Amino acid sequence: QVQLVESGGGLVQAGGSLRLSCAASGRTFVNYVMAWFRQAPGKEREFVGGISWSSTFYSDSVKGRFTISRDNAKNTVYLQMNSLKPEETAVYYCAADDARFLINIDPLEYDYWGQGTQVTVSS
Repeated sequence: QVQLVESGGGLVQAGGSLRLSCAASGRTFVNYVMAWFRQAPGKEREFVGGISWSSTFYSDSVKGRFTISRDNAKNTVYLQMNSLKPEETAVYYCAADDARFLINIDPLEYDYWGQGTQVTVSS
């Protein structure tokens, strides 16, 4: 089992920045692909970006503005979000997949999920 706990959400003005953290406990963190998803009210859960032990991959909508990193010594993955837009208001979720190398964009491929953290971007 892997337990994931997100933090860092909040209210920010359009154009502002936030950094989300996801602390993992349980099995060997380094073996997991970690990803961030988001879900706005009435919408499907959307892939934001992911990180394996050697690479990152982002959705086109956030590329160049969001950065995912991981600290394997701390079992933590981060999502740095810059130039936020009001339409990016959503609950942001951290997820783990034991794929090791392949960063899946389908949420059904992920085995473990955090409880989510709310990000609200005001206009």
